[in-house]
Amino acid sequence: MLARFTTLLPHGAIEGGLQITYPNGKVYIGMDLTGTLTYFGSPSPALIAGDFIAEQRLDFTIRKQVNWESSQATDAEVRAEEARQIRLFIMKRGSRGRDTIPSLA
Repeated sequence: MLARFTTLLPHGAIEGGLQITYPNGKVYIGMDLTGTLTYFGSPSPALIAGDFIAEQRLDFTIRKQVNWESSQATDAEVRAEEARQIRLFIMKRGSRGRDTIPSLA
């Protein structure tokens, strides 16, 4: 398992996994290869938009949590850990949440 807290890469960048929770409780679990504070993953905008009516979109708050991070993991290791985190989420909640990729066959 990758380290939860490690030394920062140059300019504060660090790769890792994130969890985004939307106001309706649905969750997106993804990876961050950019190491930037403002990266919020790449969930499907159409899927998310379909969950909220126009009025709800006027005041919209999401929560970003860093589940794990590493300054030394390869991109392949980050992707493997993302898949592991999604599987763990499914085991705990019995749902895929907002994750449509990667295929977990």
